[in-house]
Amino acid sequence: MKQHFELMATYNQWMNERLFGAASQLNTIELVKARGAFFGSILGTLNHIAVGDTIWLKRFATHPGSAETLRQVSELRTPASLDEMLFENFSELQAHRRWLDEQIIRWVRALDDQSMDFVLSYRNMKGVASGRRLAFLIMHFFNHQTHHRGQTTTLLSQAGQDVGVTDLLTLIPQETV
Repeated sequence: MKQHFELMATYNQWMNERLFGAASQLNTIELVKARGAFFGSILGTLNHIAVGDTIWLKRFATHPGSAETLRQVSELRTPASLDEMLFENFSELQAHRRWLDEQIIRWVRALDDQSMDFVLSYRNMKGVASGRRLAFLIMHFFNHQTHHRGQTTTLLSQAGQDVGVTDLLTLIPQETV
């Protein structure tokens, strides 16, 4: 399981670099242009991914084995809403994204298989209490990112930017049989 999540963390970082690279070719007007997406614009959608990551990483930081690894993330302010604009400035968001991706990779590397069975208790954004197995929450965490990155690639395409290959398969090592 841990090996799977390490691959997902690497893929997450790789795809975010591709998305931000394509988005960096656009001017601010194009980045904030309302495109009919759930989070409005390219910048809004990229901010949402960072919001979701922050919320989940802060929850993961309550896991006894993750507290130290995610200490810096746990010190971040918790976003007030899922559509909060953490950064209006693209360059600041890009720098934060790189930092978050490094935190994710470091955290996943520090996990052990035994910790995956831990039932994490948390409250959602509406305050509803929940308890779910950590492994499944981590799967959701990476799936959420992939979902919204897919939306972002569509928005970038509408703006004339091609992200290129986005398949996870690209990062899966070839093996001889």
